[in-house]
Amino acid sequence: MTISPKIQSEIDLDHEHIWHPYSAMQSDLPVYHVESAAGVRLHLSDGRQLIDGMSSWWCAIHGYNHARLNQAAEEQLQRMAHVMFGGLTHSPAIRLVEKLVAVTPDGLQSVFISDSGSVSVEVAMKMAIQYWNSTGEPDKQRFATLRNGYHGDTLGAMSVCDPVTGMHSLFNSVLSRQYFVERPASRFGEPCDPADLESLEQVLRQHHAQLAALILEPVVQGAGGMYFYSADYLRQARALCERYRVLLIADEIATGFGRSGRLFACEHAGITPDIMCIGKALTGGYMSLAATLTTAEVSNTIDQGNPGVFMHGPTFMANPLACAVALSSLELLLESDWQRRIGQIEQGLRQGLAACAQMPQVAEVRCLGAIGVVEMQQPVEMSRITRQFVEAGVWVRPFGKLVYLMPAYIISDEDLEKLCSAVVEVVSLQTD
Repeated sequence: MTISPKIQSEIDLDHEHIWHPYSAMQSDLPVYHVESAAGVRLHLSDGRQLIDGMSSWWCAIHGYNHARLNQAAEEQLQRMAHVMFGGLTHSPAIRLVEKLVAVTPDGLQSVFISDSGSVSVEVAMKMAIQYWNSTGEPDKQRFATLRNGYHGDTLGAMSVCDPVTGMHSLFNSVLSRQYFVERPASRFGEPCDPADLESLEQVLRQHHAQLAALILEPVVQGAGGMYFYSADYLRQARALCERYRVLLIADEIATGFGRSGRLFACEHAGITPDIMCIGKALTGGYMSLAATLTTAEVSNTIDQGNPGVFMHGPTFMANPLACAVALSSLELLLESDWQRRIGQIEQGLRQGLAACAQMPQVAEVRCLGAIGVVEMQQPVEMSRITRQFVEAGVWVRPFGKLVYLMPAYIISDEDLEKLCSAVVEVVSLQTD
């Protein structure tokens, strides 16, 4: 495959000037130039087409270049692309919030709209601290969290990512010190072993006077390990937070909008957190938008405390263009038979990836909802495995020991089978 001199010039400029995520400027990792995308296919500038198994880091749930989402963006552009949210409001934000309050767990009714998942976590942490300050307990400024968790790349969010297995150990000396508890050994679908709660209860019992909140990814730990744990653990963690007067923050950025088989992963446990973060799939992958939802108890307490306002306000808060697309994406999802489709994807992933479980280089294969994970015995060599996936006609972006799939919900059975077959083929080649 060849590319034009113009595209080659752009690739050269990219290599010289652009930092990609978790990459070096002069990295030898391949970077593929995308000309366009439609459905579940990425069209490369060299003429190749790749079936996308990542849905652009889990957010493009309706696939690419969707006519209805395009229309929502185009219609909003004719009105306004942006207007400040300080002292002003607009229909896209109002209607989006109305829909979010209706579909999220009961009791979440105050919504702060921000511009990325990491920021929504920062907002949630500030919300928890400000809540306790408003109750006259200003010492409650620390957080408890599960080991192997991941919550984002900004400073506050990094502080509640695992300091040992996570990606942020370089910054440990400047991050706030938080309390880390062992993640539950009980897997999804199993009752929670009482031993799984010992670490959490010990931290809450000893440090509740300093703890503002427990923050966790409900049921599915994402970038920290793609691990699925017992919903019963989440139920009991909710009860422990109430007993020790610690707020519960649910980070649903990766799990929200159907990815785990429920609209929100908290529903597996039948609980409502005090604060919930959403993002990623909120706009169907069209642009960055996130939100932090909380209860009337939390928002009213902040309102009645000092200084009487919530102390955060992004410039692009509630961007009308993003809100309009998010509303359209949410309506599109809710109008579809999404639960049945995700059930079919889960079945396809289980069947399609099963052969990997027999390979000596594979530690485990696990699937939940529209998530399929092949955990290797050893970390993969990114430069080699990425090329092998592209040569197999798919886009899969592993990390560490994890080769995983999070396809768009619109993927056909045929394309899902091709995607899984490519994973089986490429994983079989990882023998060194």
